Amino acid sequence: MLPRFAYVEPLGSGNTQNVVSTRTVGSYQTTLSIGGIFPVKKVQAVITPRQTVTVCGTPFGVKMFSEGALIVGFTDINGSDGVPVNPSKEAGLRLGDRVICIGDTSTESNDEVKAALEAAAGQPVRVIYVRDGQQQQTTLTPCWDAVANEWRAGMWVRDSSAGVGTLTFIEEEQGIFAGLGHSISDGDTGQSIALRSGEIVPCEIVGCTIGTAGSPGELKGKFIGSHAVGTIEINGENGVYGETRAEFTGQSMEVAFAQEVVTGPAQILTTTLGQTPKLYDVEIEKVTDAESVRNMVVHVTDPDLLRETGGIVQGMSGSPILQNGRLVGAVTHVLVNDPTRGYAIFAETMLTQADQLEE
Repeated sequence: MLPRFAYVEPLGSGNTQNVVSTRTVGSYQTTLSIGGIFPVKKVQAVITPRQTVTVCGTPFGVKMFSEGALIVGFTDINGSDGVPVNPSKEAGLRLGDRVICIGDTSTESNDEVKAALEAAAGQPVRVIYVRDGQQQQTTLTPCWDAVANEWRAGMWVRDSSAGVGTLTFIEEEQGIFAGLGHSISDGDTGQSIALRSGEIVPCEIVGCTIGTAGSPGELKGKFIGSHAVGTIEINGENGVYGETRAEFTGQSMEVAFAQEVVTGPAQILTTTLGQTPKLYDVEIEKVTDAESVRNMVVHVTDPDLLRETGGIVQGMSGSPILQNGRLVGAVTHVLVNDPTRGYAIFAETMLTQADQLEE
């Protein structure tokens, strides 16, 4: 791979992309130059084979269970003297902490948190939690809530998440799927959900809230049945990945190398109603290697998509971006103040993550 500098290219090549596209797989020595004329440095160039995937653009439902109970809110409790107290805050717990154990009880679910507080019965109990990736512990004393008639800690926790996204591609040979282009995060804390287990299910789009400046739109989806069509193995910053359990329809297409992505016309493959994706025109306005996931700025220009959604909306994350007959990326985020524009990730980055799952 050569860096993205327009003025740096192999000596006499005239175009970096031609070298990558036409030479056979292997390792070669080449001379980098300015403008293909003035030699700068000799380097060893490794030519990697192109990979082909099944490009989807179809909606899919996500069900995920977190590792530990995520704190998403706090509420004070009236103590025995009528004075409001909050045992969780007094113990130093914060929004976004993942409680993984209370006393001798592992807390993988809301019910287990409740059971652990009941077992403590108002006595100080050790709490093990994870904050910023580091495991820590504290002591918490549950308080009796006379209104609810139970022991409580003054915290609201969540153990699962569900939503709708777009499937980017399937790596057919190994049966690996890739979608979203970003991690699944908790809606209240904004933190990426630590995956304990998860699955994807069939889904159809039944409506859309059109995006406007300052107010992101959203595709409204409905899960179809409860039969899972895939198991989620990774919830990472560059998407969700896992193993498929069913066949998926789509077009077989080569994945572009990152340095082949250029500004200019492109197309987005996405589903705004039902289960069948359509192609819409977009313009890639910016391409950068500086960030790991926000590699492109994409501008929706297609009048049909603008009429149907207002541009890029929530639920379109993972929608494939096609350019010059290849898969070049996937939509990840909308620009809140301009829903006609959004960010996208390189497809090569997602494919690299999918390939690691195969190992």
